[in-house]
Amino acid sequence: MPIFFRVLSAAYIAGIFLLADSAMVSDVAPFNPYSLLHIPLYGILTVLLILSFRRKPSNPINPRDPMNPMNSRNSTNSTNPINPINLLAAGIIALVVAIADEIHQAYLPNRDASIIDVFLDIIGIILCMLIIKRIEHMSGFLKLKGLLHRTK
Repeated sequence: MPIFFRVLSAAYIAGIFLLADSAMVSDVAPFNPYSLLHIPLYGILTVLLILSFRRKPSNPINPRDPMNPMNSRNSTNSTNPINPINLLAAGIIALVVAIADEIHQAYLPNRDASIIDVFLDIIGIILCMLIIKRIEHMSGFLKLKGLLHRTK
């Protein structure tokens, strides 16, 4: 499955660069006066990048064993796509794409680069990462709650 998300991430990035010079951008401009579409655009990219980090477990210990220390929510286990290292890597990659896109737009005839757009991209990246961490926290809480009810 990570191969699918890696290819989808690469296609999404290519789409960002290819659509930057399309006529569709000028058609959308009246509905996007403050460039606020940058927030969901880079939030989606961040989700795709995070999902592309998931790997199959490489250690021989049972990965579903609750006593396995690598199954901790806060561990830096590479099988968990939501660990802090993967979140940081996805955020940095998305930020590099955002900066590269603005540099690319500086050389397009009908576009211009804007530092405000990069800040909006950063907001989208950070919001996405916060939402994902919140969902992970809630799902961990629900799993714990389910375990407590099962033991009674």
